[in-house]
Amino acid sequence: MESVCPVSDRQRESLKMAMAWRLPTQLPTPGNLHHYDSKTLSFPASLSWCRTLAPDHLLPSSSSSTSTATGTHTRRFMKCRARAGAGAVNLAPGTPVRPTSILVVGATGTLGRQIVRRALDEGYDVRCLVRPRPAPADFLRDWGATVVNADLSKPETIPATLVGIHTIIDCATGRPEEPIKKVDWEGKVALIQCAKAMGIQKFVFYSIHNCDQHPEVPLMEIKYCTEKFLQDSGINHVIIRLCGFMQGIIGQYAVPILEEKSVWGTDAPTRIAYMDTQDVARLTFIALRNEKVNGKLLTFAGPRAWTTQEVITLCERFAGQEANITTVPVSVLRVTRQLTRLFEWTNDVADRLAFSEVLSSDTVFSVPMSETYGLLGVDGKDIVTLEKYLQDYFTNILKKLKDIKAQSKQSDIYF
Repeated sequence: MESVCPVSDRQRESLKMAMAWRLPTQLPTPGNLHHYDSKTLSFPASLSWCRTLAPDHLLPSSSSSTSTATGTHTRRFMKCRARAGAGAVNLAPGTPVRPTSILVVGATGTLGRQIVRRALDEGYDVRCLVRPRPAPADFLRDWGATVVNADLSKPETIPATLVGIHTIIDCATGRPEEPIKKVDWEGKVALIQCAKAMGIQKFVFYSIHNCDQHPEVPLMEIKYCTEKFLQDSGINHVIIRLCGFMQGIIGQYAVPILEEKSVWGTDAPTRIAYMDTQDVARLTFIALRNEKVNGKLLTFAGPRAWTTQEVITLCERFAGQEANITTVPVSVLRVTRQLTRLFEWTNDVADRLAFSEVLSSDTVFSVPMSETYGLLGVDGKDIVTLEKYLQDYFTNILKKLKDIKAQSKQSDIYF
């Protein structure tokens, strides 16, 4: 790990406290969330998160039981509340730090790298928390950021990365091969607790639109409970819910069409308002500098919500060729999820299929943005549309493909 700066006695004490914390022993599980009114509770500086799961035979009569194609499913009763405990103590005012010093968590991801680039372009001192890995994130150093090695799944590695940091921007999420709870719940709780103890001045957390409406999806429920934990922590924060990234469309639809491979979709009319991650990054830093946004929950959505079929049609038009579409019925996703639930080693697959099932339902992932634009002082006309994004992509990629083919002596090149 790279050296960041000397640690004062006060910071050393907070480091010891942060590393001594106990993480929640119970994970978010499918069920209804029952929240206590924050006006009736007093939240001291020290926090822990208490989640109480009632056994099935203690379920109240008000708990829902729904009939589905796979049988009757009873939702579990759940309580989420903050309570006093042997947790973090904010040692304010602490050692002064520059407001321009930020830590980006998840800096190598689709959104994270755009956050880093935007921050550097705007003159911030950027430190990136990156997990140790065989291929180091040299591109972040090349851009001008400082890289420190730490792992959210190992809480003891977190505190040292926060020394001298004013603001945390959390873009991280677990890898597909990892249990969702490891990084997205336990790791985020540890990060927030450390931020509290180290006197971090602001915390930006990215969540998922409508996460409060789908407790049956572990990832969405975890995001919602993390929102609540951050709100109750007392840290100055901004929560940003996202609908979908335009960049994700490239690998899912654009590339398979160009390579004449199958494009996978469902038969559900879900609509998603995709946004360019560069716009997400730009709006994030506008919000970061706007004191009126402190403590607020914002949702960022693109100019228009699109169905899967509309996106594929758009890609076909710009690519100049038809897609080989393989449609997967939503009913198949449901059955597959139930089957993977039967085995312990496939539970995480089932959790991710649950998220896919929501995306494949008759849902709209979008919100009106006029109020948010007004709050941030942004002109909605400056937000990139999906048509413009895909047109630029296909124009550039097709030009490169033609150049490569023209320079090659082969006559049977396939892309």
